Parts: sequence; structure tokens; C-alpha cells
Amino acid sequence: MCKLLLSKLRFMVFAVYLMSPQMAAPTLSCTEENSNKRSPVVKMLLRSSKMLIIKTHSDVFFLGAKTRSDVDPGTHARPLLAAPAPPNPPVVSDSIRLGPSLSRARARRPPVAAPPSLAAAARLSLSSGTYRSGQKMLGVVRRKVSGGSSPLTILGQTLPFLRAAAAPLRSYSSAFKEMTVRDALNSALDEEMSADPRVFLMGEEVGEYQGAYKISKGLLDKYGPDRVLDTPITEAGFTGIGVGAAYHGLKPVIEFMTFNFSMQAIDHIINSAAKSNYMSAGQLSVPIVFRGPNGAAAGVGAQHSHCYASWYASCPGLKVLTPYSSEDARGLLKAAIRDPDPVVFLENELLYGESFPVSAEVLDSSFSLPIGKAKIEKEGKDVTITAFSKMVGLALKAADILAKEGINAEVINLRSIRPLDRATINASVRKTNRLVTVEEGFPQHGVGAEICTSVIEESFGYLDAPVERISGADVPMPYAANLERMAVPQVEDIVRAAKRACYRSVPMAAAA
Repeated sequence: MCKLLLSKLRFMVFAVYLMSPQMAAPTLSCTEENSNKRSPVVKMLLRSSKMLIIKTHSDVFFLGAKTRSDVDPGTHARPLLAAPAPPNPPVVSDSIRLGPSLSRARARRPPVAAPPSLAAAARLSLSSGTYRSGQKMLGVVRRKVSGGSSPLTILGQTLPFLRAAAAPLRSYSSAFKEMTVRDALNSALDEEMSADPRVFLMGEEVGEYQGAYKISKGLLDKYGPDRVLDTPITEAGFTGIGVGAAYHGLKPVIEFMTFNFSMQAIDHIINSAAKSNYMSAGQLSVPIVFRGPNGAAAGVGAQHSHCYASWYASCPGLKVLTPYSSEDARGLLKAAIRDPDPVVFLENELLYGESFPVSAEVLDSSFSLPIGKAKIEKEGKDVTITAFSKMVGLALKAADILAKEGINAEVINLRSIRPLDRATINASVRKTNRLVTVEEGFPQHGVGAEICTSVIEESFGYLDAPVERISGADVPMPYAANLERMAVPQVEDIVRAAKRACYRSVPMAAAA
């Protein structure tokens, strides 16, 4: 399989930032006496005439490129940005730090100085940050490899320059670490179950299989089957059990494999969990969390792609949270579990594997985020863009594009749909005088419609342009990939709407 993959990949050189800069990595030596000790994978890589893949503790490199067209200029933009070059060629070893699966040898050769030509090319590439200068360094490396120099030696000589270039881009790494949304949810569940014995998890495949999306990984082994309960495929059954347990003071976390399946349990969620506190005059609390993936994924069809944010947000007695980042996921889930009222926690399947920087404060076991408070992800003065869940990422990308055209957009991550942070939204609109709402749900009676109504009621006199709503198409989610893309908001849709709000010209074809 590896040989087949290697045979199909083209020659290219680029460095990328890894999710775990602190990842430990043993050392592979290139000495002849250790050549027979290399793992079969390393031998195959070194024999390959097409590509050499090297993973270091902070970078990944793909070596080789036949022509300029073989390398995507975008792959150089991140690692090869401007950075101060070392005053002298560094002294490096041809021992390269590799991933754990690629190393068994340990011996080292005496250190050697980087060749002046290679060092000069690397400096040029790092100082300019351009694709052309990156290609110049690439050419030097390629000539030295073709001339018989060890690929590992050449890579060892270029690593110091590439790491120096990447350092400014990772300035948060000393105080922040990266965490996926999946790990953020898992750690929040783990810590809350450890802190409060009343918390338990129940749902389909949450135990032995460790969750359909591995959110509950390791929890069964740690807390046992009494607190991590696998259930039959009967949402109405285990949701009703969870609500009953909450009546008696426990704190269940109910996982739906997708929120589309929560429709099977709608009676327990709405008629029991949401209304019991009011019907008992506040004497009965229902501390339960309903969580799982919500909204469009990728090619899973209409019955697995519905966004239920506006559905549940319309019901008094429920709190509805929509995390975007790892900080959101961790802080909001902890807050939801600690809350005395029922909380609908809408995750997004496509965000589970996304990594975000988190601070030491976020990683503290006592950390939580306030329910009902939005976050200004990016400050601006020309137009307000509100979004939640996966749409926040699209809004931020749109803001970057708008900035290049002179439009400074403010992006608000709603975080909480009910209660809605109307104060933050209206304060932003009174500053920017324009509003664009973004959601992937249906347009009619949506979250965006509620936000627009709030702004019109409270800040109408501050508006300099009609409000703009971006939403999913008013159809069940198509299965075909091309139609699915048309049915959910895209970055270009947000850009066009923001430009309309700012009275910037939009091509007729694009507007249509």
C-alpha cells in the first residue's frame, strides 16, 4: 500500500506545521554501519526514486520536484514566510529526527557544516517568502540529491532555516497548545465525570465502540459500564430513561448519533425535559445534556444533514449551545453538564477533527464558558457577521477576503442560540451599521431571522443598509456532492452579501 502511494505522489518540497510540536521523536542515523538496522519502512523510503517523506518533531517534508508546475505555490506560503536568517551557516548533523515508526538506529556521525550554496538559498527563500525564491532553494537541494548527497543529510542542513521561518507563525505555541474538537469534548466529559459521580453517559455505541465519532474514547475503561451505557437503537427509550434519571438528581449526558435521530425522542425532550421546571413551579430541575452532531456533514443525505438549531431554540425551557472551536467545545460542554436545566448541545461532525489553539486556562479542569454569551472572533468596523458552529470558520475566511478589498468585518461567534446574546449583537451593529447573518439551517423561521428581528427592533436607527441573511437552501439536503455544495452556505456567499451591505459592486452573474 505504501509503495503504491509513493509511486503516485509527485515530487514536491514543503514544510507544514504539525498539531503536536512537542511530539517526541527518536533519531535515525544515516551511517553506513547502521544501514542494515533501518526499519523496512525507512529502507523503502530511501530506495524510492520518487519521494522521500521525513517527519520531524515540528515539521513534515516531502523531498523532490521535477518542474516548477509540480509544486503548488500555496504549499510554500505558510512555512516560508519572512524570518531573520542565522548569521552563519549552522552546524548540523545528518541525523534527522523522525517519527517513532520510522526509527530504530541510534548512531550519529560527526556534525558537518551546511554548504554555503544551500545555506544561501535557504536564506533567500526565508527572507523573501516568495514562491520563486522557494524554488531556488528547491533547485539547490535537488541538484545535491542528484549529485549523490544523502537526502537525509540535505534535509538536516535545511531544517534550521525552515524551523526559523515557521517560528513567527507559531508564536502562540509557548503559551498555547493545539487540541482537536474531538479531544476537547472527550476531555470535558472525562473531567466532569471524574468530578461528579452523578454524571453518566448513555447512547448508541458510546461504550465498547467508544462512540460513533470516538468522543467517548477511554471512558468505558475508566468509569465502567454503570456510567458509560451502551443502548439499543431506540432513541425514545434511552432518552426517556435519561430524563427520568435527571428527575431523580442524576446528570445524564445523552448522545445521539446524529440529531436527526433526536426526532424519535422529541416527546421526552420537549414535553418532559423542557417543560417540567415550569410545570412544577421551579421545584423540579432536569439537569440533562442532549448532544451529538448536527447539520450537514458530507454526502450523508437529507435524513442525516438537518440543522436543528432553530427548532430547539424556539422552545422555552431548553438551552441551545453551538460550539465552533476546541475552546468552545470544552468550555460549553462543561457548562452544559453543570447547568441545572436541559441543554441541547449541537456539535458538527466536520469540526471533530479540526485543531484549534487552547491556552492553559482552557485546559484547567475548572474552566467553563458562560451560557448565553457570544464571542467576537474578529473585531471590525464596516459590517457585522454573525455565525455559529461550522459557519464561524467560513465567516472568518470571508472576513479575510473582505479585508483585501478594504472591508473590515466584525465576526461574532454566537456560541449560544438560546439564550441569544442580543446585547453583543446589537452593540456590534451600532458600531458597524450593517449586518450579515450566516447559518446552514433553512431560511424560513431561522436563527438569522430572529437576529435580524432583534436588530430591527433595538437598533434600526443605526442601520445604513438592509440586513442580509445567508442560510441553507430551502430544500432537503441533496445527496449528490455538487448539489450539496449548492445547498449550504459557502465563503463566496458571505463575501457577496457583505459587499452588498457595504454597497460594493457585485458582478451580475455572482449576484444571481
